Amino acid sequence: MDVFLQALVVIGEVVLGVRFGNIGLGICGGGGLMVLNLVFGLKPTGAPVDVILIILAVVLAASTMQAAGGIDCMVRIAERIIRANPKRIVFIAPLVTWFFSFLAGTANIVQALMPVIYEVSYSSKVRPERSMTVSAVAAQQSLVASPVAACTAALLGLLTSSGSTMTLGQILMVTVPATLCAVLITSAVMSFYGKELDDDPEYQERLKKGLVLPPAPIEHKELPRTAAWSAVIFVLGVVFAVVAGFFPEIRTPSTGKPIGMGVFLQMSMLAAAFLILVICRPNMKKALESSVLRAGISAIIVIFGLAWMADTFISAHKAAWIASMGQYLQNYPLLFAIICFFASSFLASQAATVRAIMPIGIALGLSPATIVGLYPSVNGTSFFPASGPVISTMQFDQSGTIRIGQYVLNHSFMVPVLVATTSATLIGLGLSKILL
Repeated sequence: MDVFLQALVVIGEVVLGVRFGNIGLGICGGGGLMVLNLVFGLKPTGAPVDVILIILAVVLAASTMQAAGGIDCMVRIAERIIRANPKRIVFIAPLVTWFFSFLAGTANIVQALMPVIYEVSYSSKVRPERSMTVSAVAAQQSLVASPVAACTAALLGLLTSSGSTMTLGQILMVTVPATLCAVLITSAVMSFYGKELDDDPEYQERLKKGLVLPPAPIEHKELPRTAAWSAVIFVLGVVFAVVAGFFPEIRTPSTGKPIGMGVFLQMSMLAAAFLILVICRPNMKKALESSVLRAGISAIIVIFGLAWMADTFISAHKAAWIASMGQYLQNYPLLFAIICFFASSFLASQAATVRAIMPIGIALGLSPATIVGLYPSVNGTSFFPASGPVISTMQFDQSGTIRIGQYVLNHSFMVPVLVATTSATLIGLGLSKILL
């Protein structure tokens, strides 16, 4: 009976946190942790400090780069690529948003590209719903493949703390090809989705009534001379960390064992932030006010409270769960992927889902390789049309082709998120069996 009541507390705090939104999820998780301790006598586990420090180091480097104009520089490059291939916009735009979100470790970069994607789609008479929805979903997919995303940091920290020798390089060997293939599959599916603009009676009716707005002109501010350098330094920091994941000797001191991948990633990102600071001399007040820093701090708070509560609950009942469900879940691992998908749709965060749900899979005996293979299943954040990329994409579509149906779940993002996440998970699970 106690276990049931404790589960109600955990679920109740998650539901309450979702209603408050943003950092409210982490705060409610902290309240639930206290209830579990004082009312039910559960011993708190250690706070997820390793994950928090990785995210903080990455966010410091990314926000410093943003203050130096590096993200704006990356957006300009992405814009040129998209404009150079207008007829293939349904394939090119998602690949571009995947790649730049992969480098930046955040899907927020897609918001700067959506006006360009809409303009090119509309001008080429390609239904904007096709290219824009896939691009938003692709940016989310890339996070599980990004070495500097909060969710990857959470997974790496979780595997390391569980005693696994899984490296960052091994995780990327699975998630990079899995998510890229998934994006291509989704683009192919969405290229046939919906009617062409000339054949769409609803669109034509809106056009006659003057409800369809033409693309607004995109203004470009002058970038600092050091903008490109800041982007290069950041990317080199990411590449260096990834290479060190494949070659442990790079992170091995002259005496002793190799430095843990989590710690080395922190060092690499702090070093990148330092180099950007001294070479590019950004305004650090802008770094403190940057969207990247705000998003990163929000992720830290959510993981701090929510993951700590979930860890405490899971650890208290680990033995009983292994005995009752361990063998069944090992035989049918895709059931765990479904759990991760719907958990991420409620939590609206890949990182929070990894830290709150993945320990259950580890506790139930899923191998590290299987966990990595199922990792893309946490990309259900667009299942409900309430996430940041979904809302901003709808706002940028002036044609009205992107919409939420009368039953809420029949929205324009449903097909791409289901196709992309299912494809990435199945491919990832297959690759994990071959490569890990």
